Amino acid sequence: MRILLVEDDNMIGQSLRQALTENGLTVDWVKDGILAQDALAQGGYAAVLLDLGLPRRSGLDVLRRARQDGDRTPMLVLTARDGVDDRVTGLDVGADDYLVKPFELRELLARMRAIIRRIGGHAQSTIGTAQTQLDLSSRELTHGGTSILLSAKEFRLMHALLERPGAILSRSQLEERLYGWGEEVSSNAVEVLIHGVRRKLGADVIRNVRGLGWRVSKDAS
Repeated sequence: MRILLVEDDNMIGQSLRQALTENGLTVDWVKDGILAQDALAQGGYAAVLLDLGLPRRSGLDVLRRARQDGDRTPMLVLTARDGVDDRVTGLDVGADDYLVKPFELRELLARMRAIIRRIGGHAQSTIGTAQTQLDLSSRELTHGGTSILLSAKEFRLMHALLERPGAILSRSQLEERLYGWGEEVSSNAVEVLIHGVRRKLGADVIRNVRGLGWRVSKDAS
């Protein structure tokens, strides 16, 4: 999943970005409300972690503008404001959930998964096909009944492909899911990653569609 983190505190932002990345997420981090709006306008995020006390434009204004513009990206508000009125205002403006600082990382991850499932209409945290399934809560991949250990980037790759089995994802689409802003991407990075996953799962699970990209078949075996 590609996540937009909107947090002006450097220590909190760095800690969150590192923790989220270690949990298999791709994170774009901005530090003020104007940059947050610009990032949202580009789209492509599975969820937004939004602080309220931001420079230049408040998180509440960012949230309100996004909802007025029809942006339905799941947004989880992170804030030190713990008053009932603050929580009610945030939820009424359009937040999908609200978490008061300080918080436990595992609770944040669980709440993110919950709102993303809810927006997507999924009750369960497992995605994939009959033979190849990815559990988003435990980050465990099973193929043919066997559990497979994945690196963080391999997890992101399989998340992207198993989200919509049968859909073809281009190189640029996969790179967007795999790498955050500022990360250098070599010309064959996607191929190298796919080669590594194929060694673990078998050559036929991830299939190349010449000139278009890669996909996992709906009936992948």
